[in-house]
Amino acid sequence: MLLQVRTHAIRMAHDNIDKTIKAADAILSQFDLARRAEATILRGPHEDLEGYLEAVGLLKGIVRFFSSSKNFKGSEGLLNHVNNLLSKSALKIEEEFRQLMSTYSKPIEPDRLFDCLPKPPRTPKADHEADGGHSTHSEHPSKGLDTAICRTPTLIPPRILPLLHDIAQQLVQAGNQQSCYRIYRDSRGSALEVSLRKLGVEKLSKDDVQRMQWEALEAKIGNWTQFMRIAVKILLAGERRICDQVFDGINFNKDQCFAELAGSSVMTLLSFGDAVAKSKRSPEKLFVLLDMYEVMHELQSEVEVIFEGRFCSEMREAALGLARRLAQTSQETFADFEEAVEKDNSKTIVQDGTVHPLTSYVINYVKFLFDYQSTLKILFQEFETGSDTESQLAVVTIKIMQALQNNLDGKSKQYKDPALTYIFLMNNIHYMVRSVRRSEAKDILGDDWIQKHRRVVQQNANQYKRVAWAKILQTLSVQSAGSTGSSAPADLSNSGVSRAMIKERFKSFNMQFEELHAKQSQWSVPDQELRESLRLAVAEVLLPAYRSFVKRFGSLVEHGKNPHKYIRYSPENVDQLLSEFFEGQQFGEQKR
Repeated sequence: MLLQVRTHAIRMAHDNIDKTIKAADAILSQFDLARRAEATILRGPHEDLEGYLEAVGLLKGIVRFFSSSKNFKGSEGLLNHVNNLLSKSALKIEEEFRQLMSTYSKPIEPDRLFDCLPKPPRTPKADHEADGGHSTHSEHPSKGLDTAICRTPTLIPPRILPLLHDIAQQLVQAGNQQSCYRIYRDSRGSALEVSLRKLGVEKLSKDDVQRMQWEALEAKIGNWTQFMRIAVKILLAGERRICDQVFDGINFNKDQCFAELAGSSVMTLLSFGDAVAKSKRSPEKLFVLLDMYEVMHELQSEVEVIFEGRFCSEMREAALGLARRLAQTSQETFADFEEAVEKDNSKTIVQDGTVHPLTSYVINYVKFLFDYQSTLKILFQEFETGSDTESQLAVVTIKIMQALQNNLDGKSKQYKDPALTYIFLMNNIHYMVRSVRRSEAKDILGDDWIQKHRRVVQQNANQYKRVAWAKILQTLSVQSAGSTGSSAPADLSNSGVSRAMIKERFKSFNMQFEELHAKQSQWSVPDQELRESLRLAVAEVLLPAYRSFVKRFGSLVEHGKNPHKYIRYSPENVDQLLSEFFEGQQFGEQKR
């Protein structure tokens, strides 16, 4: 029994010795780890950041080891030393974070940013020919960019992002969250701001915009649409992505940090758009407003993703609010344009009855509208519910066309010669019809509109023919000189027509025709097909009447004195001279 007790006591003593030796080994190993980590900490993180962070991890492990038991006597000195090393390491890590953020937060050069955007085909605005030709640019410059993929430049090299993540994690764990926040926000915010400034982004007030000449403002708006795409699709999307990567899994308010670094740049961009939307409306601004609206609508889904969360709500609402304001201003500009067309009181008179500058301006305006069909349909949906957006576009276009027609009716009354009034109306309505037929407007306005206005063209042509040629045709008639029934020239023997009367009729014809030729060869019918058609219509009534008159009564003067004084023109001469009508010739250019 006594032997068993002694044996048990010896075994217990051995166990205690083993435990003490193991505990001593563990403590000694912590001292060894501390010495090795200290050497790394004192060298600093710059040459071997990963090794440095491992050393910090070792020191934290030592603190946990001694903190896990209160029985380690004499460990206070080591713990104090380790905590001092950790304090030093936190300062050095913060400095390393600052250095890395400074080194890798450089602005992106404009050429690189523009290269990241897809390149849509561009067709110059000049394609809208001034004479109403049907060649038009098929798409405005921004078309197709909404679905195109942007290439993203490297904002921070991929190999650096994990290091920044690890450093940020150490800083936050060490209680230096505010320093981490400030360094990251200031570095990335400055890089973003400088990138945009080098690109050409500038802060302009509403007054600056209002004072600007239209050509300069138009150029700035064109740049702004590109700047917005670059800012949202490339820079801000990139900043959001790297912010999420650097602070992934870290107890850190990354949404607020991103909101603060981006806020100033975003508001500078949006303030320009807001100034344009609130500036004085004018017809020429409609298309740039539509360009701006299209860009904001195109970027809407990305804006909602990039600026998600309550800290970004101000920027998100500002962007969405700008889109709504641009839509509203565009709608109001539409109404302004319709009213301006109807009330245009310019004193410009086209002396030759050709297409009025207002007509070509309005038609080109409408052509441009149809390049924005998809944008306009979206815009109409902003304000209208339950109605077909295509029919709304038709209604708007028809109103503009009717306003133009009303104005042309007023302008036509400025002519003293009624025949020129009808030439003017014929030319201008024909220009409208032809332009619609040769553009996308025909699908919206429809065949009924085209056919109705073609009839108006024909009516004006018929009125011109009646007013301009009735008198001379009456001269070739002998009804008023004693014949009855038919207005065709009667036989001299039973009509009571005298040779003197025939001479007077020939002289009157010559004088009237020469006057008509002198005047109407200066008038212009610019469309070749319409011009030939009108000449033919005149020839079809004039030439048979003249031939008949010459055939019946020419013999009365041919055998007399100075026959050429009376029969100055053969029917062939008349036909040839008719071919000079409506050429818009000046007096010196007239062919005889």
